[in-house]
Amino acid sequence: MATTIPILMSPSTFKLSPSSTNTLFCIHTNKFITSNINNNRTKLLLLCLSSRNGTECPVPQEQQPINEYQSLSTSFPFSWAAGDVVEFGSRLFVVGFSFALFVGLPVAWFGTVGAQSEPAKRIVCAASSGILAVTFAVVRMYLGWAYVGNRLLSATVEYEETGWYDGQIWVKTAEVLTRDRLLGSFSVKPVLGRLKITLVGLAACLVTCALIFVNIDESYLTSRETGVRAIPGVYNDESARTFEPDAFRGEPDLQE
Repeated sequence: MATTIPILMSPSTFKLSPSSTNTLFCIHTNKFITSNINNNRTKLLLLCLSSRNGTECPVPQEQQPINEYQSLSTSFPFSWAAGDVVEFGSRLFVVGFSFALFVGLPVAWFGTVGAQSEPAKRIVCAASSGILAVTFAVVRMYLGWAYVGNRLLSATVEYEETGWYDGQIWVKTAEVLTRDRLLGSFSVKPVLGRLKITLVGLAACLVTCALIFVNIDESYLTSRETGVRAIPGVYNDESARTFEPDAFRGEPDLQE
């Protein structure tokens, strides 16, 4: 049985159900949470917390972890990771395909000699460049979300009052710490898990492209060697006598 519990702007303690003895920590929010009592877990669907502007928090507004989270979740491209899985994958595919088509393929095709004789290698190189571009984007997303997640889960907040030279550390109150850790556990950690899985998949794709490239290169060299041996006149005894006379000393001349 799923129960929706509205959370008011004023601090108070809420129970998950009339018959439950478990309580929910005090938080400030203007949204709601949903409790799944059958699975004995609480899942935050939409948690948009509002920080208090009282004197108890000396951290500037733009450096407060909750405001950093709200800014990150709406900024480009970090908001992609927090959205729908299909939409997230589609955007990454479009970015990788566009980079491979408009940047990687022209560089691989026109930036090397003999591209017409090795089209498969150029295509693999272009695909690898697209995957690498997506990997860099996902790594940047992961670093941003990991930074905000660490600040939400930490019991202290490092901030700067006016500049880098006057750094300060503020210890979170119990209420702020509970609020931030709820947000970090139920909103940031799932995003980090998705980004980790994405990075593993991209790494597997890069390894696959590298193996394909090596196999194509080896097969090309083998076919090239075979082709050279099959062409008459490229290497024969007469040309060998010209460059290596000592090896044929004492043997009759072919022209005789």
